[in-house]
Amino acid sequence: MADAHAVPGANRFELRVTADSHFAWLRTRFSVERTMMAFQRTAIALIGFGFAIVQFLARLQDIPGAKPAYLPHSPEYLGLALIGCGILALIISVWYYRWTVRYMWSETFAPLAGMTRKEMPSPAVSVSLLLTAIGLFAFFAVLLRLL
Repeated sequence: MADAHAVPGANRFELRVTADSHFAWLRTRFSVERTMMAFQRTAIALIGFGFAIVQFLARLQDIPGAKPAYLPHSPEYLGLALIGCGILALIISVWYYRWTVRYMWSETFAPLAGMTRKEMPSPAVSVSLLLTAIGLFAFFAVLLRLL
């Protein structure tokens, strides 16, 4: 019986290096990329929607004859919360991606890859880092306007 506290991946699986297992490894690797891109789409929506709320409701208050807002800074707080959630989603996605790829390239599963450890960096990670920078810019643009 296997020890419940054994090192993950160590002697848990029977590995047969075949074309089927290699392509299963590749499908899993591409699935990780798709998951990262799904995180990015969600983050873009959160950041964009948060920024749009701030801009729209700020302009709404400037309309002549409009009633003053009960809580005038609430759009900024809501926008900051949504932008912050988008940034957090990007950070989590990079962490998840790195953890999963490290696991897939662990000593146990590396033979299934059928290639050397020298892999190309994923463009999805670069896009996530760029989107994080854009999100931080939007966050501080709203925050500094609030202060």
